Amino acid sequence: MPMYSFEGRSPKVDPTAFVAPTAVLVGDVTVEAGASVWFNVVLRGDYAPVVIREGANVQDGSVLHAPPGIPVDVGPGATIAHMCTIHGANIGMEALIANHCTVLDGAVIGARSLVAAHSLVVGGTNIPPEVVVTGAPAKVKGPIEGTRSEMWVNANPQAYRDLAQRYLVGLGSVDEAYADQDAAEGLPEPGLSEPTTHIE
Repeated sequence: MPMYSFEGRSPKVDPTAFVAPTAVLVGDVTVEAGASVWFNVVLRGDYAPVVIREGANVQDGSVLHAPPGIPVDVGPGATIAHMCTIHGANIGMEALIANHCTVLDGAVIGARSLVAAHSLVVGGTNIPPEVVVTGAPAKVKGPIEGTRSEMWVNANPQAYRDLAQRYLVGLGSVDEAYADQDAAEGLPEPGLSEPTTHIE
C-alpha cells in the first residue's frame, strides 16, 4: 500500500491490521490491531494525528484528515462506511458513520451511535451515545435501542474484522496470477512481442 512519511512522521500499521493496496497513508497515522482500511481510502496526518483504533474499519473511498490541532480518532470497533469525509472528528467506540456522511471539525460521535447515510454533522456537534442521527445538519432522532439501526451497530464490527482477516490471506493480484500462468506455459510477458524470423 502507498505509505508516505511527512516531516519525519511515518504511518504505523499493526501487522494484524488489513490495509488495502490502493489505500494511501500519509504522516502521523496509526492503524491498530485488527483494524481495516479499505480500497482508495486516504488517511492524511500532516497537521495532526489520524488514529484508527483496534478493530475499527474505514471503508472504500473515505477521506480522513486532521486539521491543525484537531486529531481524527476512530474508536475501537467503529465503522466509517463508504465514501465518507471525516475532518478533525472523534468517533466513539462501535459508532457507525453510514455511507456518504460528512463529519466536520471538532464533532464528537458517542459510542454505538449511528449517523444515517448522507448526513452532515457540522463542526463542534456533540452526539450522545446510542442514538440515531440523520439529516443535514444532522439531528438526533432518538435512541438506537430496538431500531433496525441497532442491528447494524451490533453486527458490523465483527463482520468487518472477519472480512479483514479473509483479505489478509485471500487477496491476490490477478495480473500476477496471469503472469505466473503465462510463464508456466512459456508465453511472453505482456507488452513483449514474439521474436520474428525474416525470410528473404
